[in-house]
Amino acid sequence: MIKRIDRYLFGLILVPLIGTLVVAAMLLVLDRMLRLFDFVINEGGPVSVVWRMLGNLLPEYLSLGIPIGVMLGILLAFRRLAMSSELDSLLAVGVSYGRLLRVPFLFAIVFAVVNFGIVGWLQPVTRYAYENLRFELRSGALGASIKVGEFADLGGGLTLRVEESRGGGADLRGLFVRAVARDADGKVGQTIAATAARGTFLATDDPEYILLRLTDGTLVHSPTPGSTPRVLGFVQHDLPIRLPEMAAFRQRGEGNLEAVLPELLRTMLYADTEAERRGASATFHRRLVQCVVMFVLPFLALAMAVPPKRSTSALGVFLSIIALVTFHKFTEYGERMGQLGRVDPMLAQWVPFALFMGGALWLYHVLGKPGGQPIGALDRWFGKITGFISGLAGKLVRRQRWSDDVLSAG
Repeated sequence: MIKRIDRYLFGLILVPLIGTLVVAAMLLVLDRMLRLFDFVINEGGPVSVVWRMLGNLLPEYLSLGIPIGVMLGILLAFRRLAMSSELDSLLAVGVSYGRLLRVPFLFAIVFAVVNFGIVGWLQPVTRYAYENLRFELRSGALGASIKVGEFADLGGGLTLRVEESRGGGADLRGLFVRAVARDADGKVGQTIAATAARGTFLATDDPEYILLRLTDGTLVHSPTPGSTPRVLGFVQHDLPIRLPEMAAFRQRGEGNLEAVLPELLRTMLYADTEAERRGASATFHRRLVQCVVMFVLPFLALAMAVPPKRSTSALGVFLSIIALVTFHKFTEYGERMGQLGRVDPMLAQWVPFALFMGGALWLYHVLGKPGGQPIGALDRWFGKITGFISGLAGKLVRRQRWSDDVLSAG
């Protein structure tokens, strides 16, 4: 019977856990997606790079999405048991709350290990990859230096303007090209200007050059300044372009966000300056807290899942999310204050964790008492507030209807 209960609980938790995890991650990603689209379009880069950037940001969002998913998965499962009176039946036959938490703790252990791998190793690496993509967009390494409808300086006296781009930049329409040659003293030599109906970039055997193939256009060649230019039409003309030198992106590890846990620990122990040791300590302890908090969530979820008797309020769901997000923000703030040296980096993380754990264990202790209702008082106050607001809204609606009736009668 006990094994059947465990399997039943496993199924009840798994579905809302996965659903909540996906929804939470997508909601966190959507906010950044709009800003990334705006950034990539302004830089003139390909839209496909947005998905690569979002993929590199996903581990950062999962560090918050996983705790929310685990907590709501457990909470919704036990709320369903409580609303259908199945929880009362299990307690009546001698199954305790502690025994029922065995399966939730199994989920907590698994996802604590997953979160440890994400915040300890995966998140720093993907953060570096994200910054690398931003650098390539700004430097033009992804083709971002050529913007449709604008004059682009490609270096070496070469200017290019494109009216329209199709096929991800493979088919260019309405091109204008101007190439100015200069001698060793910087004086202007020959000048070539061309317009073409179509064009495309082609690779060459020399990695320092690419080929701009122009089709159906007109070329104007001026050998020297002030000389009579020569004008000719062409069906196809190839123009070699020397690629500008791209600055190499920095190495990973400049900043604690890009350092994995062993690197942070090494900086804590052997850094030359106190500021470096303090910053590494603040980030190191926050990442540990993000993993350890997973073991507190089953107690909080169970306490918030059971509504007071004769109540169907979902106040516990709302309060649990508020509590977890508030704790997450407190740890972020503590990390910043620890890096600045205003508080001890370790205390800035573990004191809020101790308070959060103490509150969750106290709510669980209240639930375990006969007739215990951890959020009973809050539910009553919430009911009074919502009743007052509903009554006030009803009065305003009735008053508006009365005014409309008086105006229509007049």
